[in-house]
Amino acid sequence: MYCKYYGLKERPFNVTSDPAFFFSSKKHKEALSHLLYGVSQRKGIIVLTGEIGTGKTTICRFFLNQIGKNVKTAFILNPTFSETQLLESIIKDFGINSKNNTKLGMVTELNNFLLRESNSGNNLVLIVDEAQNLKPALLEQIRLLSNLETEKDKLLQVILVGQPELNSRLNLYNLRQLRQRIMVRYHIGPLDNDEIKDYINWRLEIAGSEKKIEFSSEALDLISRFSAGTPRLINMICDRALLAGFVGETTHLDFNILKKCVEELDSYSVAKSV
Repeated sequence: MYCKYYGLKERPFNVTSDPAFFFSSKKHKEALSHLLYGVSQRKGIIVLTGEIGTGKTTICRFFLNQIGKNVKTAFILNPTFSETQLLESIIKDFGINSKNNTKLGMVTELNNFLLRESNSGNNLVLIVDEAQNLKPALLEQIRLLSNLETEKDKLLQVILVGQPELNSRLNLYNLRQLRQRIMVRYHIGPLDNDEIKDYINWRLEIAGSEKKIEFSSEALDLISRFSAGTPRLINMICDRALLAGFVGETTHLDFNILKKCVEELDSYSVAKSV
């Protein structure tokens, strides 16, 4: 609605996980480095956690664009499956044409696939997003898959991505074998206050802004307090502010505009929870 008014080629503050908008904050760069290190060194199981809206899925999608052609991946979203369905999803996402519908048959086919790819110099990575939703039986199954290996290397690298509740799940006594196999961990925190302005300007620049849009320093302070540095909340309030600026025919987004947007979002959250 407002893109033409501001001269933007796309909306800069969508809440989708678009890797083109990946912002290299200190914490996001560290998270990406942990993923790249864990996979390149074939560490086996990697755990990436963060609160809702901190950009975990965006990091994963950006990570997929950074890896070499010798790294093949399967990306599982919202894994609310049975054990058999999880195996089926992994096999399908790796592009394996399986004729087996038993767990043993599928694991055998996956193992043969991993061996062939390893012998061809390829590295296989399984990414499971929203992993805090995995039941203990599914996490145990993933541990068993991570045990597939040659004498030298793990055949399958596993990245478990989830909210902090994932750590609580992994601390269960019956998952201690899995916990001992986690070689790389990283928890993504919110943006620092001094990164929020750069984050906003970065997204505006990627969307095609020619520095016509200006957030006042007071408005930025309010965005910082409202979002507590959470990228998704920054996107929500900034998108609302651009709409308000469009309606008010201004490119200068000041404290009063942002205050009204915060009030609207807060009232919406309250109404939704009732």
